[in-house]
Amino acid sequence: MITRSRSPTKAGAGQLLADYQGKRDFNKTTEPPAKHARSHGQPIFVIQEHHARRLHYDLRLEADGVLKSWAVTKVPTMDPAVRRLAVRTEDHPLEYANFKGDIPEGQYGAGHVEIWDRGTYENLSRWPLPKALAQGKIEIDLHGQKLKGKFALIRIAGERNRENWLLVKMKDDSPLTKNGQIRAAHSRKQSHQNVKGHHVVPPQLID
Repeated sequence: MITRSRSPTKAGAGQLLADYQGKRDFNKTTEPPAKHARSHGQPIFVIQEHHARRLHYDLRLEADGVLKSWAVTKVPTMDPAVRRLAVRTEDHPLEYANFKGDIPEGQYGAGHVEIWDRGTYENLSRWPLPKALAQGKIEIDLHGQKLKGKFALIRIAGERNRENWLLVKMKDDSPLTKNGQIRAAHSRKQSHQNVKGHHVVPPQLID
């Protein structure tokens, strides 16, 4: 089932972006300001490769007139056997989907940003995406260049003030999903052969 959320008012989007606004000095950074923008007919997603203090991948989903955001600790994958830790971050303005370049030293998130993947998505959750987010489980169908098919975001126990989620590729009939599984299985087989005769600790699925 595909569900869509209603477009928020300008004031509503502004309230959602208060945290984003407060963390940045727009006299120093070229990041887009916290302002309302018209929602797209089909909601968009973007993944930005962010070379900050630690390399990570910022996943952003359009909802409520903003980009709901997570910092994914390692590169997203099409392999359903692999789970990626995704830390919830502040909402970003829709215009941020086009941002690439350098965030200056001394500014929040300082480092180089590139667009890793982008496209549209469909919400497969029972609820509109903002409510699914509040419930702690989101299911989406991504239509990107690198990521295609069904994915889930599942909230898990957090640490201190951190809201932790898992990004998981759901099993489907996508050729890319099957190819991802084949490549991952081959890689695991090669790894096993390379360490044959030695005791090793199996790799963790949760990064």
